[in-house]
Amino acid sequence: MPARVIERIGRTTNNGLAAFGSFCTFVAQTLGWLITGGVRWKQLRLLLPQMYEVGVRSVPVIAVTGAFIGMVMAVETYSQFKAIGQEERLGSVIILSVVKQIGPVLASVMLAGRVGGALTAELGTMNVTEQIDALRVMGADPIRFLVVPRFVACLLLTPILTIYSDIMGILGGWFIAVKIMGVANGPFWHHAQLGVEMWQVNEGIIKSIFFGAAIALISCYKGFTCGAGASGVGRACTESFVASFISIIIMNFFFAQIAHDWYNAIYGIRSVFG
Repeated sequence: MPARVIERIGRTTNNGLAAFGSFCTFVAQTLGWLITGGVRWKQLRLLLPQMYEVGVRSVPVIAVTGAFIGMVMAVETYSQFKAIGQEERLGSVIILSVVKQIGPVLASVMLAGRVGGALTAELGTMNVTEQIDALRVMGADPIRFLVVPRFVACLLLTPILTIYSDIMGILGGWFIAVKIMGVANGPFWHHAQLGVEMWQVNEGIIKSIFFGAAIALISCYKGFTCGAGASGVGRACTESFVASFISIIIMNFFFAQIAHDWYNAIYGIRSVFG
């Protein structure tokens, strides 16, 4: 029995390392085609449909998510701030939370579910029906024609959608705090201006670029390596979302730590209350 357990652990570890190596090779090939001109002006016909799929069709989901997250932030924090007579400072807390953490992370998670699942299902179906093998037989690199346009679309549009999510979250929090809870409009924006700097805004946007890259690479890889049949495609879609979500959470932690250390080293420790 111990020998079987050890053998199973070793086999699982070996398979995991092999899969990680295969993913790294996939990433290197994608970046190689991107650097050497995988997407050119004459290939915009491949990029524009992906930009429409990733960007335009994700706007309603991102708008609803961002707006209601801002509203929830206002509802949950108003009573605590009012108890200490600081409800006018809601603007700084809500906007700082939205642009720095909640907006980029939730926008990326929603894209991982909507866009990432669609990419995995599309490429997985092409893999199951041997369309990817047909491209190789014709002498075309499937990574160049299938992966690079999707990667570029996610890379470019995820930060734009994050900005849109931030705007909707800010407006949602402002609406609840000012129009519903009765916080004065002037002090709300005044304290928001004092508490939020371009550093925090840029931090969220820069993080979203890496989140979009991770979503595209993981989703496309899962589609390229999915199992046979409809069950294989469905399993690949589930694994794609789970892996993308975990990677977003892990990267967010490291980005938060690095940005926090850099900010303290450059500007010193500051608070939104003074």
